[in-house]
Amino acid sequence: MVILTSVLTTGALTLTACGSRDDNGGGDSGGGDTTTLTIGVDAPLSGENSQTGLGIQYGAQIAADDANEKNLVPGVKFKIKALDDKAQPATGQSNATDLTGDQSVVGAVGPLNSGVAQSMLQVFSAANMVQISPANTNPELTQGKNWQTDKKRPYKTYFRTSTTDELQGSYAADYAFNGLKKKDAFVVDDKQTYGAGLAKIFNEQYKKLGGKVVGTDHVNTGDKDFGSLVTKIKNSKADLLYYGGQYDEAQLITKQLKDAGVKIPLFAGDGTFSTTYIETAGAAAEGDLVTAIGVPADTLPAAKDFIAEYKAKGYKGDYGAYGTYAYDATTAIINAVKAVVDANDGKLPEMNELRPKVVDEVQKSDFEGLTGKVSFDEYGDTTNKQLTVYQVEKGEWKAVKTGTADLG
Repeated sequence: MVILTSVLTTGALTLTACGSRDDNGGGDSGGGDTTTLTIGVDAPLSGENSQTGLGIQYGAQIAADDANEKNLVPGVKFKIKALDDKAQPATGQSNATDLTGDQSVVGAVGPLNSGVAQSMLQVFSAANMVQISPANTNPELTQGKNWQTDKKRPYKTYFRTSTTDELQGSYAADYAFNGLKKKDAFVVDDKQTYGAGLAKIFNEQYKKLGGKVVGTDHVNTGDKDFGSLVTKIKNSKADLLYYGGQYDEAQLITKQLKDAGVKIPLFAGDGTFSTTYIETAGAAAEGDLVTAIGVPADTLPAAKDFIAEYKAKGYKGDYGAYGTYAYDATTAIINAVKAVVDANDGKLPEMNELRPKVVDEVQKSDFEGLTGKVSFDEYGDTTNKQLTVYQVEKGEWKAVKTGTADLG
């Protein structure tokens, strides 16, 4: 048992810790010892998708720093342990084992990729440790393999602050057909859990609306030459390319497509919502579109300080896609720790007791975050269903529509 004992003469809190101690005072208002709890972060921090992954890491870091500065949980200091999954499921699973085996870790934020998440869920569940992804969108993760006909939550330890592909794919299909008035779409995916799932839902919803899918194809992650794909799209006479995947391949596909004289927009999901996409594709990106979760971060008053701090500290990566969602996910874990301590007369339980209690408290989350209200439904999905379509205008992503998907 880690006990937070009130010292009445000074108002300080003294901790008898079984875990990490900090004798420098840390977040302790009275200069006594503090207990350090770790929040793990798993994301691609190098290689493919790393710009987005770094945004997750530093979004979590700012949340921990803010909580420490405010002394949100007296006597407890939070630190971030960031692990690089390289967008590989096997590495993600190894990272999950690392985090659950570390007795200072109370919860985890991440990963970015839904395919990586699938390899981690059982590990966190077995350890009764909360995992909150700011980015995973595959419906199966929270609602089970038969989510379209029989929703069942597989793991009570898994949550997400991002909405699902069911909503994102449908929202994109509606905007493509009714907003852009595009009637003939070519649909491509990267064969990965996220990309294939998103493309499938777009395909189904687009046709339901009355659009025609004039062709489909697949690419491999890491591919660089898309000449044969460009030829297929050109011959199909499509007026829109929908791509399910990450920015790494999308930025090359759109460039090669435009270089071949096929002047149609590429429309993708939030995995392509990155400044790197525009920087790499250059002028070819002009007019391309993405859907992204939530409302534009720079329009949210609560996010302004976050953006200023991110820039002031010179953090790498893109905060725009998931940085604020990582902040809110981290805050949900920190708030849960506070709730456990408050309900336990200032006592911080041993980790094997603390972890499951934090899971229960995260389920009860209800606070105003940077992205709006943060709460979770019975599946662990966010109750915030807002989405935004962005389009490249003069070399920048500009929001063109914000709303919620109509699945009726």
